[in-house]
Amino acid sequence: MADGGADEPPPRTASAAGEGQASEDRLLLHQRLAIRELVDTESSYLHMLRLCASDIRSRLQQLPAGDLDVLFSNMGDIVQVSSRFLRGLQEAAAASTEEEQVHLIGNLFLEFQEELERVYKVYCANYNQALLLVEAYRKEPELQREIQGTIEAVVPQAGPSGLSFLLVSPLQRVTKYPLLLQKVLENTPPDAQARSVLQRATSALQQVNTNINEYKMRKDVGSPRAYTAPLWTFFALTCATDHFQLEDKEFDDLEERFHWVSLCVTELRSNLAAYLDNLEAFLRFRPHEHHLDISEGPVAQYCRLATELQLGAFLEFKQRLEGLVWRPLCSLAKALSGPQNLIKKHLDKLLDFERVEEKLLEAGSVTYEEEAARHTYQALHSMLLAELPRFNQLAMQWLSQILRTFVTLQQDLAQQVLQRAESSSAQLPHHHISEAAFRKLVEDVLGQTSRQLHAFRENFEKVLPPPTLQPLLPGAERQVQALLSKYGPGKLYQVTSSVSGAGTLDLTLPRGHIVAVLQDRDTKGNSGRWLVDTGGQRGYLPAGKLKLYNVVPGEEPRRQQHSRPLTPEPTMAPGPSVPTMTQVVALYPFVARSSHEVTLQAGQPVTVLEAQDKKGNAEWSLVDVNGQRGYVPSSFLARTPSPAPWGWRLPS
Repeated sequence: MADGGADEPPPRTASAAGEGQASEDRLLLHQRLAIRELVDTESSYLHMLRLCASDIRSRLQQLPAGDLDVLFSNMGDIVQVSSRFLRGLQEAAAASTEEEQVHLIGNLFLEFQEELERVYKVYCANYNQALLLVEAYRKEPELQREIQGTIEAVVPQAGPSGLSFLLVSPLQRVTKYPLLLQKVLENTPPDAQARSVLQRATSALQQVNTNINEYKMRKDVGSPRAYTAPLWTFFALTCATDHFQLEDKEFDDLEERFHWVSLCVTELRSNLAAYLDNLEAFLRFRPHEHHLDISEGPVAQYCRLATELQLGAFLEFKQRLEGLVWRPLCSLAKALSGPQNLIKKHLDKLLDFERVEEKLLEAGSVTYEEEAARHTYQALHSMLLAELPRFNQLAMQWLSQILRTFVTLQQDLAQQVLQRAESSSAQLPHHHISEAAFRKLVEDVLGQTSRQLHAFRENFEKVLPPPTLQPLLPGAERQVQALLSKYGPGKLYQVTSSVSGAGTLDLTLPRGHIVAVLQDRDTKGNSGRWLVDTGGQRGYLPAGKLKLYNVVPGEEPRRQQHSRPLTPEPTMAPGPSVPTMTQVVALYPFVARSSHEVTLQAGQPVTVLEAQDKKGNAEWSLVDVNGQRGYVPSSFLARTPSPAPWGWRLPS
């Protein structure tokens, strides 16, 4: 008994061997089914291609011949290649063993690799134009009905999609080859000799799809319609596979570099625009053209040199700067808009893509529209990964060339000025002294002149009336009172000239408006832009157009009593209220700030038409000045002219 039992195999070993055999049988069964699917689907696909290339095309004679060539492209070449390819598949499937079938199929795909890539590359490159024609036909209902009726009569399974269903079939087929091969490979035993051939064939067909995809993207670069048509159809070649990998880190780096280049271009363009404005202002300033009653000497020599530079070197520099730097920089900024729109669209599609991916993992399937959205994002992602590195490199080269040109123009300008001034400088005084001594001489002369002007200003102010503020518009007193009570007199400033805001936070205010300064610089630390409060709106104003508002003594108590508005208080009190249609004179000058006001000169005769404005405010009077009518402050008028309102007499 013991000897007989030793000859029997252990029950567990026999069971494992049985399970292994069953597993191998299942693999071979699935392998045969995968091969059968490959052959059957290829046969159905070829049948539909022949219907499109012959029957359907011949029945669509109402379309122009050029349209038919675009729609069906090289479908005839695809039919020829697919016919020979199908015969090879059928011969391979008829082999006696599964091992031989797989080996023949793998070699067949490797043999047709170049031909498949050649014919499908041409078709996919023209697919975009075919889609545009299909969209155009849909806008003509009668023509669309004729096309749809023809297709349904020949290929009923096309359904409502009609022509689009037929035209997309070659794209779907070439992207499905790697999936079908992968399915056969997954059901091939690991120790099968034909497995290596099948692996090479699968990789080869994936490479075919990649090459077609890259060729299509190169064809679309620079096309104005490449970004408007449905992108998923352009790149379905690689997006339809399950091996699409998104290089998020690489894309983030590319996007960050692109934004950095865009920021550099934007800042340079802004700075160069300011530089050109300053250069324009410099060229308008021509002191050498003023007549100085000096015919010879250093002053005349300077005028000749300045005129030569103004009309020669500086003007030529401005023209070259605009042509060689400014216009190329504007073109570069315009070229950035395309990638910027694509990156924004990529971000917009990201949420849809993530939602579809989650659904695909959970449910295992998605709708046609969701699959299209998924492919759109993947296609956009692939294109940006392929094109952004080259675009960033070209943009950097473009920007570097612009900067080098700008530096070269500056050097040329300095060299021209020095060359033209070299002959003239020898005739100017002090040309023999050193630079340090000349600098000291200039500082001394400027200091002496400044002291003389200061002394003259002090003597001049002694005979001038007290300074008066620009009067406020009617109705503005309440706003000024609110600012004064909230911030105090030390924060109140008056706009010296009208401001037209260009930026988002820049304010637009008329001359004479009162504001409260909140900060003496902007968020970037620029002290030339101040943050102000107008009493109802906050924003930025140029610091150079603000002047401290001097509150007249005794004004605050009146403000608190709300008895009188904030208006200039002249030192000479006018007489009683001015009657209507009275001839008076202006005590002080007044500058009109709108079409409703009129400008006055001190001592000018004025006819009062109404001693108040339309709201009954007596602080403003409607007057006639030399035929011009408008409002002026009533406090600036007097019944009789002052014998010497300004006292224009300087001390001896």
